[in-house]
Amino acid sequence: MLIPDRRFLARLEPTVGRVLIVDPNAHAARLITDLMKGLGAREVVVEPSEARGLQVAGALDPGLIFTERSGPQLDGESFTRTLRRSHMACRRVPVIMVTSEATATTIKGARDVGVHEFLRKPFTSADLIKRVENVALKPRDWVEGVSYVGPDRRRFNSGEYSGPSKRKSDRAMGAEAEAMAVRDQAMKILAAALDQFDNDPPQAVRAIRQQAETLKALALKVADSRLVVAVGALEVTLAQGGTTKANVAAPIGQLLALPKPVEGLKKAG
Repeated sequence: MLIPDRRFLARLEPTVGRVLIVDPNAHAARLITDLMKGLGAREVVVEPSEARGLQVAGALDPGLIFTERSGPQLDGESFTRTLRRSHMACRRVPVIMVTSEATATTIKGARDVGVHEFLRKPFTSADLIKRVENVALKPRDWVEGVSYVGPDRRRFNSGEYSGPSKRKSDRAMGAEAEAMAVRDQAMKILAAALDQFDNDPPQAVRAIRQQAETLKALALKVADSRLVVAVGALEVTLAQGGTTKANVAAPIGQLLALPKPVEGLKKAG
């Protein structure tokens, strides 16, 4: 195993202190356990099934989770999807999916349920360290939607991808353009949450609350008074128990109807 320096291990510590491994293969789980202890993990818990993994995740509150993609009583995609939509404190922690089936379909499936990284078997210690480094030191924005809950999929890096390095949307952008991108995504998620409300009401409400927080922070940052007022109306509705589609439809509609700033966000209002 590669021996990382102490400064590197210190930076990993908040993530790798407590680790959960969900894998029915005892040998594979032992390999990851040994590697993680070499990276400074103080507590590593191994569970063989999806049900046990979810139960322990709630009690352990891990900083990092590894899950095998499939096995007896285990569906790694189902495990991750359930975790992301749960009320557990660890619902946002990095998840690394491990499998010998690294096809385009399996990689896309992992990405779309909220997996952070994809690790193909057989792997080296360097492969594992790289994935852990990615999730611990290169955090990605969180997306709280209805159809998708998890880290920003545009930044997904499976280590298996060999195409162009970045899409245009992934390139560095100015502060104003970045603020507009945040606003646009939040508005799109609000519209989708309202449209898909009946499919999953609890998650729709959570998505709406998250976008309200995001838009409020943005509105204050760029001094957009119209956005501040519109978000405030949504927050009041939510605070007064407005957790039905009928109640949130009007304030969300007002937000979606706001014109986009034309001459710079800081001049809005």
